[in-house]
Amino acid sequence: MDRARARALAQDAIARGKALSWFEALYREADGGTAVVPWADLVPNPHLVAWLDANPSIGGRALDVGTGFGDNAEELARRGMDVVAFDVAATAVARARARFPGSPVRYLVADLLDPPADWRAAFDLVAETYTLQVLPPSERGAAVHALRTFVAPGGTLLVIARGREPAEPEGVMPWPLTRGEVEAIAGDRLTLTAFEDFLDAEDPPVRRFRATFRGR
Repeated sequence: MDRARARALAQDAIARGKALSWFEALYREADGGTAVVPWADLVPNPHLVAWLDANPSIGGRALDVGTGFGDNAEELARRGMDVVAFDVAATAVARARARFPGSPVRYLVADLLDPPADWRAAFDLVAETYTLQVLPPSERGAAVHALRTFVAPGGTLLVIARGREPAEPEGVMPWPLTRGEVEAIAGDRLTLTAFEDFLDAEDPPVRRFRATFRGR
């Protein structure tokens, strides 16, 4: 998948001090046929699906973080969850609504770094799939803080991201996370309950981390 345009937009946005503005620019260009969204496979993420299959008791109210075109959100809804899905890019949200007319999912435009106050401790499952890895490292602290606040007591936060060793360079977008960065998501409100480090089925394989946290 060609990520050159997405990387150029991200670099420009960061240089201008508007770290999240490039998402709307990318989705708008993709909507016009002049760019591609590298992570938009138009199917539910397989690592999310595998986790849901392994955790069939998970249910209740779910939040899909960075929903994009909505495939993960629809998978959560298909499994009986009451789903709120959001993205900072209004064009992405509009496309998700158009792709799934009549869907029970509540699709919203919202900013992970400045989320609605009524989302605090409101969700039984918070699914973060490939969102932290497309945020510049300078913004991850605020994003992680927000993710922690969304999880209800006894609820679950799922994080799926590219992984790297601490000595490896951060590289370019998507920026892989270290195990230490993922484990540090646990804090006063969350306990790490599972951590998986694996190679996916892409060609060539990509190292992935999948971590589960429990709210308290």
